[in-house]
Amino acid sequence: MADAGAQGDAAARDQRLVVALVRGVHGLRGAVRVEVLTDKPEQRYRPGSILYREGSAEPLTIASAEAVADGPGWRLRFDEITNREAADALRNAYLESEVHPAGELARGEVYWHEVVGATVRDVDGADLGQVQDVYRVGENEVYVVRGERFGTFDLPAVRAFIRVFAPRRGEIVVDAEALDLQPPKRRRPEGERPKAPRRRSRKPRPPTGAGEPS
Repeated sequence: MADAGAQGDAAARDQRLVVALVRGVHGLRGAVRVEVLTDKPEQRYRPGSILYREGSAEPLTIASAEAVADGPGWRLRFDEITNREAADALRNAYLESEVHPAGELARGEVYWHEVVGATVRDVDGADLGQVQDVYRVGENEVYVVRGERFGTFDLPAVRAFIRVFAPRRGEIVVDAEALDLQPPKRRRPEGERPKAPRRRSRKPRPPTGAGEPS
């Protein structure tokens, strides 16, 4: 895995990928606290590097960057953002970095946006759905798969479940039995639902085994 894709947009921004989400501001000089959305924060947030607010062509040149000592995330300050008011305008914004995929990924690594849209099949060839989203739990990635057979389910990106991982050709093969997938529960039509019994007013009773009030 490498950086997260720009909101799952695989084609439109294959050269700009999301690497941070602004969660808050810090101090009066325009620093922001970001959620890390990259495996390479030391490289992506290096002073002098340029980030972009998602959907904007205006550069944000990193003046300083440091991991937050007392909590998750990093603290970034930009040359173009010099006060708290300007920093606050970045709150909840995704920040993107220009990348060159051909020279950045190690063998077997892919970007998140390359996984989104891949078809997931069982080892017997049965179609289980497509990857709709990717998120991280600790050090592991989880793929959100949506299909007709089992509805929407989470697929942890570990070898115990994934037999073939080839998202660039649109193929992920999994062991559905190991995942213990279950068909989604069918909701009863309105006419089939049992009616709730009519409620009657009752005097509240003390819990079973309760002693007498003192």
